[in-house]
Amino acid sequence: MADSNVRQFQTPRGTRDLLPQDYDVHAHILGHAREQARLAGFGFIEPPTFEHAELFARGVGEGTDIVEKEMYIFDDRGGDRLALRPEGTASVCRAYLQHGMANLSQPVKLAYHLPIFRYERPQAGRFRQHTQFGVEAIGVRDPGLDAEIIDLGWRIAQSLGLRDLKILLNSIGDVEDRRSYVPLLKAHFEPHLERIAPDDRARWDRAPMRLLDSKDDRTRPLQQGAPIITDHLRPESAAYYYAVKSHLEALDIPYEERPTLVRGLDYYTHTVFEIVPADADGSQVTVLAGGRYDGLIEQIGGPPTPGIGFGMGIERMAHHLREQGLVDDPEPAVEVLIASLGEGAEIAASGIAGALRRHGFAATLAFGGRSLKAQLRQANRIGARYAVIAGARDLAEGRVTIRDLASSEQWPVGLDDVVGKLTDLAYTQPQD
Repeated sequence: MADSNVRQFQTPRGTRDLLPQDYDVHAHILGHAREQARLAGFGFIEPPTFEHAELFARGVGEGTDIVEKEMYIFDDRGGDRLALRPEGTASVCRAYLQHGMANLSQPVKLAYHLPIFRYERPQAGRFRQHTQFGVEAIGVRDPGLDAEIIDLGWRIAQSLGLRDLKILLNSIGDVEDRRSYVPLLKAHFEPHLERIAPDDRARWDRAPMRLLDSKDDRTRPLQQGAPIITDHLRPESAAYYYAVKSHLEALDIPYEERPTLVRGLDYYTHTVFEIVPADADGSQVTVLAGGRYDGLIEQIGGPPTPGIGFGMGIERMAHHLREQGLVDDPEPAVEVLIASLGEGAEIAASGIAGALRRHGFAATLAFGGRSLKAQLRQANRIGARYAVIAGARDLAEGRVTIRDLASSEQWPVGLDDVVGKLTDLAYTQPQD
């Protein structure tokens, strides 16, 4: 009898167990993403799960929500201040510097899928530990590269079958552009500071452009009439943005300009984009997002080095696939169940299972010494296509019975012919 005083543990808030049916969906998404990245010339990288906390403070930005509120920070036994990775770009840029990748052919194209940790309010498709697929192209500043990255994100979403999407596009210029633009923006919001949301009021001083993409109902009405940054870009920045749009049009990639799109991290410059459902009008619908970050590597101690990339939350993508009915029933984990009956039959069943696995069949035994009827019920429950019935009497005569669990048709087969018969059946029988 269980001790009622012993605590029954649950997953921490904001985390989840990835069960087999969820794992299959994640593997499906990652398979498409990896293949599209491969076609675009990306290699894969995996940085450590934790880094020096200062890397993210300097790279992501001291005033961002991630650094101020969401990072999991700890001191290790050696006295180092470390943080679980809250995003992937800063880690990849650190690796680019540490391993001398500037000496390679540029741009260096790196893709990854990593666990990400942020202490934030759990929502649909958003967890405190989630998995992110991302790409970074480092070392070249070229509008054609910006368009290629956006095209890659678009092709991943399209390859997964997602419908009714749109690309939101903007340029937020660079430091020089924002030096003249931000005072105009602050002047627009300043008379209304008492009316906006407290979090947005805090951003007004340290990151005023974030007010443009606030989803708070108290702030959103005040976005109307705000100055638009693309109207205040220097000629060279405006020309770069125009070239990005021209490349997208040459690729036949649809986009919608969104002057209020700014993204939430300090390192972004020039091109920013999001892929969202066509009817999106909320804060938790982004399918994939990213942009250019030409100042990031310099902020973490390297020479001025341009870069661009995007991140895609796998849990969020799975949520969108389910909403659009694009998640298939998982494939059965087992094709063949070997049922045994009678003294000594279990040993023979193990040998049959091993032979089948060596020839590529997913096979398992029906453990527990149950009746034949119970073993066949188990075969149906786990979705097996075939059962191999190994009874002691038949085994003594060197044979078993193979049963098609869909049609109930069955065949007596010699022990040495089990693999051959199942191979023939797999090629000739109609599949569900």
